[in-house]
Amino acid sequence: MRTDLAILLGFFGGALASMPIYAARAAGRRDPLEIAQRGSFVLGGFVRNWFYWFAGPVERLALSLRLSPTAFNLLGVAFGVAAGVAFATGRLGLGGWAVLLGGGADVLDGRIARAQGVEGPRGAFLDSTLDRFAEVGAFVGLAVYFQASTPALAVVTAGLGGSLLVSYARARGESVGVVCKVGVMQRAERLLLIGFGGILDPIVAAGSGWSQGALLLVLMTLVAVGTIGTAAYRTVWIAKRLQ
Repeated sequence: MRTDLAILLGFFGGALASMPIYAARAAGRRDPLEIAQRGSFVLGGFVRNWFYWFAGPVERLALSLRLSPTAFNLLGVAFGVAAGVAFATGRLGLGGWAVLLGGGADVLDGRIARAQGVEGPRGAFLDSTLDRFAEVGAFVGLAVYFQASTPALAVVTAGLGGSLLVSYARARGESVGVVCKVGVMQRAERLLLIGFGGILDPIVAAGSGWSQGALLLVLMTLVAVGTIGTAAYRTVWIAKRLQ
């Protein structure tokens, strides 16, 4: 637990210290690997672009080793399954780190594909589909962890269903010619809530007297409500543009 807290504080400290450096170096520059029309991110475009810059050394190393985007897709699935195993066995902090690392792999696969000039329908299909495998792996582990409580299990199930519906609504909309990237609970937001929820839960439980799993369940409730709401909003948004 102390190790998780130290790593987390170190990460946030490094992040805050590096943001002014990024802002100074990136002013007026265009990222050639950025997608022009990308969906919104709840923390803002600056934080998202900073993360791309922060993860730049890993990206450059992967390119120098000629790792394929599919390797990162599969790595994301592996982290998702690892998160599920960790959650199911009560190691919430480890599960949270696995979720965040899986999210990092998910970010890098698309950027590496664009850098290598190999992005296309096959890569897009594998990326979207394997992301769902990773999410299912993590949510199954959460369901096992919360299985003793029917309300908590219902929250986890709703979160999984809502997450899949958010992705399905977008995919089905694109299949009929409507590109939909709106909503506040997209994949990045889900990963952050579940990942940091898993990491912080044991720390908060030890310091506040909360039972273990309580904080994670609160954040899972946000995920469940947010994903179902986003899926419903996307359904209406797409339907209006098909009339």
